[in-house]
Amino acid sequence: MTQLSEHLRQATPVVAQRGEGVHLYGIDGRRYLDFTAGIGVTSTGHCHPRVVAAAQEQVATLIHGQYTTVLHQPLQRLVEKLGSVLPAGLDSLFFVNSGSEAVEAAMRLARQATGKPNIVVAHGGFHGRTVAAASLTTSGTKIRTGFGPLMAGVAITPFPNAFHYGWDEETATRFALREFDHLLQTVTDPDDTAAILVEPVLGEGGYVPANTAFLQGLRERADRHGILLVLDEIQTGVGRTGRFWGHDHFDVRPDVLITAKGLASGFPLSGIAAPADLMHRARPGSQGGTYGGNAVACAAACATLDVIAEEGLVANAAAMGARLRSGLADLAAKTPAIGDVRGLGLMLASEFTTPDGDPDPATALRAQQAAADEGLLLLTCGPWGNVVRMIPALVVTEPQVDEALRIWRSAVATATS
Repeated sequence: MTQLSEHLRQATPVVAQRGEGVHLYGIDGRRYLDFTAGIGVTSTGHCHPRVVAAAQEQVATLIHGQYTTVLHQPLQRLVEKLGSVLPAGLDSLFFVNSGSEAVEAAMRLARQATGKPNIVVAHGGFHGRTVAAASLTTSGTKIRTGFGPLMAGVAITPFPNAFHYGWDEETATRFALREFDHLLQTVTDPDDTAAILVEPVLGEGGYVPANTAFLQGLRERADRHGILLVLDEIQTGVGRTGRFWGHDHFDVRPDVLITAKGLASGFPLSGIAAPADLMHRARPGSQGGTYGGNAVACAAACATLDVIAEEGLVANAAAMGARLRSGLADLAAKTPAIGDVRGLGLMLASEFTTPDGDPDPATALRAQQAAADEGLLLLTCGPWGNVVRMIPALVVTEPQVDEALRIWRSAVATATS
């Protein structure tokens, strides 16, 4: 008798039958408020009618047109649509399927374009599970353990995680930039350093936002030393943070941008964007793949971008994120077990700590499970699993935010009683 791997453990007890907007419906008919969005993927909600229609129409005309064999119109339309939302100058695109593949494509491009071997990553970042992407990941040892040695040429620099260090943000940022300078003097010379890869908000690492001084400090150092700044916008992009890209909060310019997750509302699609002259320096044959830029996924992505623009979902993410954050902060102020509330837009988290300030994964898990029991689906993250995150679809409404907060207050009371 065959079965799923025992290591594919579900965070909730739900067996989903269908989805609509911010709701999932189990096979038992119960409705759940889904504040996981497939880990930030269903940006326009489950089964948005326009995305469904675009995918259905495409399935009936062309499912797969392998993009190094033939071109197809959904891919061409997507390139054009992304051009209107990408940072100025990032005018060349390459598509694959998953975030890990896009991260590896960005790393390969950086190494080939610069002729340098080393990649610097920020401590706490998550970039994927394939060997190279896992080598770049430091959000938790579970991603890296048991299949070493990992890829060489990776150096790790601190991220300005003020809550973790117990400092104010300015002190944490000054420390992080000083340590990056020290890294270039002691571990990886600028002449050997191809790129610095960083998330605008740590995802699996605990939903910790960067800040303007840190990212602009990296930008200045990258320019000074001839290093590429690569921003992993897999989770923070496509409106999630209340701006179209997470880095828009910090007035910084990437050399390479990585996107995935919310780009196609649930269809597998990822990609990298770079200036054409930089992309030109990739070696012939280094970019390709059987399923990359799939026609149905591209059609869904085009519809997703249209919906986000026409329904004002980036502004909605900002407004609903502010409402959700206010409610989370109010509860945290009355709950000693919640040490911190943080995030941007609809990418928010509550970190649970003991009275001594240590991570408290047990209480976080109880709260997450209690919320599921009451009909609110959430996920944990962070190195210790003591952070509960909320990432609803960008279509979430005020009543739905308020319903989630009501359930969350009850769940936290259950978990801490």
